[in-house]
Amino acid sequence: MVEDSQIKTTVSPFAIREGEIKTFDGKDGYVSINQIVTKINLGHISDIHFKILDLVNEFEFLTSRQIFQLLTHMGVEIKSQDKLNNKLEQLVKCKILTRYYFTSEEGKGIYRVYCMEKMGKYLLTSKEVECRWQPTDNTKPVALMKKRLAGNQVIIAYLRKASNFSKYNVKTTIKAKMSGKTFKGHGEIVISKAGKSISLILECVRREEDWENKFAERMRLYKDFFDNFVPFDSGFENRPQLILVCEDDKHMVETFKEIIKNKIEINNNKIYFTTDLKQNEDSLSKSLTEFTKNKETGKFAAINVDFKILD
Repeated sequence: MVEDSQIKTTVSPFAIREGEIKTFDGKDGYVSINQIVTKINLGHISDIHFKILDLVNEFEFLTSRQIFQLLTHMGVEIKSQDKLNNKLEQLVKCKILTRYYFTSEEGKGIYRVYCMEKMGKYLLTSKEVECRWQPTDNTKPVALMKKRLAGNQVIIAYLRKASNFSKYNVKTTIKAKMSGKTFKGHGEIVISKAGKSISLILECVRREEDWENKFAERMRLYKDFFDNFVPFDSGFENRPQLILVCEDDKHMVETFKEIIKNKIEINNNKIYFTTDLKQNEDSLSKSLTEFTKNKETGKFAAINVDFKILD
């Protein structure tokens, strides 16, 4: 597998492309549970297949590369990406998993996205593993799928590269007090050092249709949560740190301008920014950016944050 630092693309694979649609690439037809039980009994579906299933259940949407990185980190011996792809193909043919790819005027996307199928839920339920998947989950639009993929990629990067990484949560439930609304971030990463911990909340922003208004609405919920925060709100012992995950550097600037224009800055709390491709760097200590205001000129500048706790 090509290492992250060797990837030379300048456009994130999880960026929105104009006119993009998702295309089904799974298996049509019927597969009985008896057929699957037979494959399990014969050893054609093994422990590794179940580990893959557990990961897709947890992360909702994953690329084969992301699955490979997670399995490798777990110490599961997967000889190559091709070997993994063969196992994924088996799971798709049995309708345990299904998959999609994205298509636009530029052509097909370069990766496939794997998600749950009903047979996968049956197998997890039989193992007494919680699985909240519903068939309608796979009808989510491109933008929501790419937000999840981008958030998962940040989690995987911290999992693999941040020496003070403690734990993660794929879907963090947050409650905005004043509005009474509950929503989910795109991931939470906990960094711990010298007995102290900080939670990083990920909010992925994509250039979807009408993204500015959608982003502003989400930020109002975050502002409600942060401005009224007291210890143990939404399960956080201390005030967490919000990180906005954007498509690229230009998008970071566009996103920051929306915050200023809509007056949705968070009181007494910095907002950090990052991009999808910054997660490919060997060290994440300089992957975060903040916008600071020059007191003399009144202009804002993007400054790289030296987040040493990640080393």
